[in-house]
Amino acid sequence: MAKYISGQALFPYLVLLISLLVIRLAESDDEQMGITTMVLSSSSESTAEIPLPQKIDCGGACDTRCALSSRPKLCKRACGTCCARCDCVPPGTSGNYDACPCYANMTTHGGRRKCP
Repeated sequence: MAKYISGQALFPYLVLLISLLVIRLAESDDEQMGITTMVLSSSSESTAEIPLPQKIDCGGACDTRCALSSRPKLCKRACGTCCARCDCVPPGTSGNYDACPCYANMTTHGGRRKCP
């Protein structure tokens, strides 16, 4: 005759299983975002450093982006907010949104484009 395991006996195993699943999901998110900084080489036991992406100079990029704006202070403020969130600014003084999709997709509460 088969023995049944009570719910209380299964609880520690369920907690362990859920914890392992959460850890695995967190690792896969980090890998997709490019956060991983150490890679184990398959040919040797040594590790290789991968540099993290460098931060953009938002002030300089927004100065360039807003150079021809009729309202430069407003343009630089909006551009600075977008740059800080997206870590990129499209090249040139207008357009070129395909170079930075995050920057292009930000909108105001009214549904208008937030970033200049």
